[in-house]
Formats: sequence, C-alpha cells, structure tokens
Amino acid sequence: MSTIRLVPFGEEHDAAFTAMLADAEIARFTPLPQPVPPGFAATWRQRYDEHRPHRENFAVVDSEGCFLGIAVAPMVDREARTAELGYAVVPEARGQGIALEALRQLTAWAVDLGMQRIFLLISVENTASKRVARRAGYRFEGVLRARYVKPGVRQDTESWSFLPNDD
Repeated sequence: MSTIRLVPFGEEHDAAFTAMLADAEIARFTPLPQPVPPGFAATWRQRYDEHRPHRENFAVVDSEGCFLGIAVAPMVDREARTAELGYAVVPEARGQGIALEALRQLTAWAVDLGMQRIFLLISVENTASKRVARRAGYRFEGVLRARYVKPGVRQDTESWSFLPNDD
C-alpha cells in the first residue's frame, strides 16, 4: 500500500472527483446522485464548506498528490460527540489498502475531535466496504431496512460503529 494523506477537498480535486463518480460501484453504493449533474463537484464542495463544523470532506491523495478518492464526515454532532463517516476510492486504487488507510485516518481525525460514537452506513451488498470497516475496527450493529439512500433508491443498509474505548 502506498502512503496516503487526507487533505482538505478543494477545487483542484473537482475534475478527478467528477470522473470518479462515473464508476458503477460509486453509483451503486453511495448517496451521490446519478446521473451526476453538471457542476456537481463545485456544488458538493460548497455544501460541505457552508456546513462546517457539522460536515467535513477530504480528498485522499498519494505521496505525489494524485487524487485517490474521498473521505467524508457527512454528519458531525459535536454536542452528542457522534459522527457519521464515509469513504470511496477510484477504481484504480481498490484492493491496495487505500480505503482501509483512509478510514483509519478519518477515524483518528474524528477521535481527535472528541467523538465518542463513530458510525458508517454501508449497503448490505457492499462486501468490500464491510471488509474495510471490520479491518478498521468497526463493529456490525444491524440492518436498517429499506433506508432512503437517494432519490428513487431505498436499500437495506448496515450500521457499523467504532467507539474509541472498544477493545
């Protein structure tokens, strides 16, 4: 696995992010819209910027700064000390431990913020993501049946959690 970093998601990542959204697995397993509307990357980035500190988004990059994916906290509740996290990597980066390392770094970021409950919502059909969650120390909690994912899509979704004091 190459060395990766999480960096603030910026305009310089828009084109690679937009290209990543064309991937069938991203379309299938994320709440990102399909088809992707024109200018979506800028709109998505702006939405995160406007809702800080209740949301955060990072680009996953390699040692040369090449875009490998995203690591996000679509919900951060500082009062309840709870955060939802998510991640996605470009097809070329899959199977190399990139998603696992991105999730580990994102989880450490959330713990450093003082989060006491960190959770992931993963499609029951997304075997690879569930494997990443388990390897990163997350525990399966249960299935949310017919959860609303995005317009026109409801799917069974697994809840996985990480508590900083888990063994």
